[in-house]
Amino acid sequence: MQLDAPVSTIMTSKVVSVKPGQKLVDIKHLYEKSPFHHHIPVVDKNKVVGVISLVDFMRAIGNATLNDNDEVYQKLCAKDIMSAKPATIKPETKIHKVAKDLAKGDVHAFIVTEKGALKGIVSYSDIIKYLLRVLA
Repeated sequence: MQLDAPVSTIMTSKVVSVKPGQKLVDIKHLYEKSPFHHHIPVVDKNKVVGVISLVDFMRAIGNATLNDNDEVYQKLCAKDIMSAKPATIKPETKIHKVAKDLAKGDVHAFIVTEKGALKGIVSYSDIIKYLLRVLA
């Protein structure tokens, strides 16, 4: 099994990100698309400055409806609800280390960065898919 391979071999590299000033309505539209990672990196000037989880988003919208014109979707921006210190790893981080860290349960995904720039994302589902592939 190739658990000593770099996470760059299994990460999702085509990651949709948002800018700090983007309205919640834009983020809502991203979550409405399927399939979609539950974590959205927030990027400013080619550097990851935060991450929005589905939980962050749900807490922010509270009792809002699905109507795009609800005040919360127009009033709040990504910077208002993001976690400013996302869990990041480098592309060369070994798969076994990522799996071990995800198994702790503190985070559900890592943003993969190189010198602060977004390179990808890896979640527990990426690890499971990889293990299913290599064990089959």
